[in-house]
Amino acid sequence: MNKFRILGTTVFVIAASIVITSCKDKRSTGWEYAPNMYEHTAFDPDQANPNFKDGKTAQLPPAGTTPIGFKRFDYPNTKDGYEKAGLEVTSLIAQTPAHLAEGKALFTTFCSPCHGITGQGDGLVVQHGYPPPPSYSKGQSSRGGAMKDLTDGKIYHTITYGVNAMGSYASQVAPEERWKIVMYVHHLQNL
Repeated sequence: MNKFRILGTTVFVIAASIVITSCKDKRSTGWEYAPNMYEHTAFDPDQANPNFKDGKTAQLPPAGTTPIGFKRFDYPNTKDGYEKAGLEVTSLIAQTPAHLAEGKALFTTFCSPCHGITGQGDGLVVQHGYPPPPSYSKGQSSRGGAMKDLTDGKIYHTITYGVNAMGSYASQVAPEERWKIVMYVHHLQNL
């Protein structure tokens, strides 16, 4: 009887210790297959990082590199850059009805509040007292020349950098979308 009592007590103690130690974290199975997934060594961007000479986690990209999917526009935000873009830059997308329709939708979203639906400079913002931009078909550019004569490069440069009261739309409108807007602006120049 003593053997059974000792064996029973031992089994009870082992079972009780397993139950007690397994109740700490109800989500844990007790197994850890990939500890680096639980205890990661990643650094937050604003944390100090001993892996770099300057001790910063957030590093600038190497000079001269281009991020994947980014399209370079190597024309500076100057009058000379604007003129040079006007001479050298042409649309990179095919002139299709689908692209024109997308350009119209993008123009309506991003440009029509100031330029108006038909590009006459009579948008809702202007109706509330803001100075009107020039008409695409009849107006004169503040940089010289008629708005109806603006080239692909000049329109693209203006969307990218802005001009006068118009700010840059580079962060809101992707490069391919800008070309669709350029296509639609050419349509409005002929109205």
